[in-house]
Amino acid sequence: MSSFTKPPLNFDLSLPSPVYTLNSGHSMPIIAYGTFRSEPGEVSTAVIEAIKAGYRHFDLAHVYGNEKEVGPALKQAFDEGLVKREELFITGKLWNSDHDVEVVPKACAHSLENLQLDYFDLYLIHFPVAWKHTGLDTPSWGGSELGDTSLIDTWRAMEGLVEKGLCRSIGVSNYPLLLMHDLTTQAKIQPACNQIEVHAYYQRASLVNYCLSRNICVTAHTPLGGGVVNADTWNTPIPLKDPIIIEIANAHKKSPAQVLLRFLLQLGIVV
Repeated sequence: MSSFTKPPLNFDLSLPSPVYTLNSGHSMPIIAYGTFRSEPGEVSTAVIEAIKAGYRHFDLAHVYGNEKEVGPALKQAFDEGLVKREELFITGKLWNSDHDVEVVPKACAHSLENLQLDYFDLYLIHFPVAWKHTGLDTPSWGGSELGDTSLIDTWRAMEGLVEKGLCRSIGVSNYPLLLMHDLTTQAKIQPACNQIEVHAYYQRASLVNYCLSRNICVTAHTPLGGGVVNADTWNTPIPLKDPIIIEIANAHKKSPAQVLLRFLLQLGIVV
């Protein structure tokens, strides 16, 4: 199979709760509940309600600043019998200022402590850039200084997390094609996932097919195109308001959001 051959779907969309079988052998629900931009004081309730609504995959990150609110919500869900830990798939992320080899296990343990969990189902390198460490409770942002830890050294530390049982699967986020190829040719444990911006307006076929052809899951972190927030911040177009997407939605008696999500799912991309 060539690098850019589109492989068959890894999951069955006809099933009630489809899962993606990662190259690590673990199963991941193909629809996740994200906690980016969740307001303080609201995310705990949101997580509980998401669990009640049927979500079993939660996408988290240390830099989102809400792990300490998500943790009690997960504990409440376990204590009340809403769900068991083994029924959830929890994704976490290593921030840019925690790339140093000796910091990686500490950062992972810090996030797990915040979340009141013993392990991550999936742990990702959030961005392919290393910044100088600024403390686990104070992840750097904005005027950060570049660090000198190579990406492969950080990945070696990530592999150590799997060996210690702190993470069942490991992967990356926001990696372009060349860096993905660099990683796959050096990794002892192949990345299970690459979480990237991909949507109807930004399809990135070469990168997506490169990953999928190597059984590396692709997860869309902006499946709806960013919506109003991105439009207000960067003056980007909004797929949800695209006349063609609205026409398709009306024809199938669905919402524009459902059309955009289904479009990605049919390409084999987790949302």
